[in-house]
Amino acid sequence: MNTLFDDDRPCTIQELDNIITAPTGGLTLYPSRAYDEVYDGIFVGEGDSARSVNCMIRLAVTHVLNAALGEDRFHVNTNSDTYKRANIQFLGIEATDFINCDLSKHFVLAADFIQCGLQGGGKVFVHCVQGASRSATLVVAYLMIKKHMVVQDALRLIREKREVCPNHGFLQQLCNLNEELKKSGHFSSK
Repeated sequence: MNTLFDDDRPCTIQELDNIITAPTGGLTLYPSRAYDEVYDGIFVGEGDSARSVNCMIRLAVTHVLNAALGEDRFHVNTNSDTYKRANIQFLGIEATDFINCDLSKHFVLAADFIQCGLQGGGKVFVHCVQGASRSATLVVAYLMIKKHMVVQDALRLIREKREVCPNHGFLQQLCNLNEELKKSGHFSSK
């Protein structure tokens, strides 16, 4: 893909917002389905589906990444015990859906977990409360880090499959990651 690799302009929040809202004529939509397969073997979804071990079994999920670990209504209270009977691997990340939350410190850990889950034909369910912001951000970061996609292409790919709307703080963190990876030559070293 890498359609924008040669573009020296830095990524902007407005540019990413336009990718998110372009399919709906400028409107930001929340997900219309509980979960969607946004890339081969990677589902992005909401917390209620993630809490259903039977749903995870039905989808043949081998790994669950909770991007909203916590106990209040803005988080999803699951842990490795939740999925033990189904032999599903679990990673929980405590993150809030606020613009000042530093989700970027978890980008590499999340990307490694997703990559590990996909090896050998596994499937990964990445979720937060609504499956729109935290989880989508981590999957975009995975595509950038492991699949060498620039942020615009990664976000566009996910947006084609699911209504997502990462908050502006997360979009800025993805732009920052894009610039770091671009400077290191990551996108040209497939």
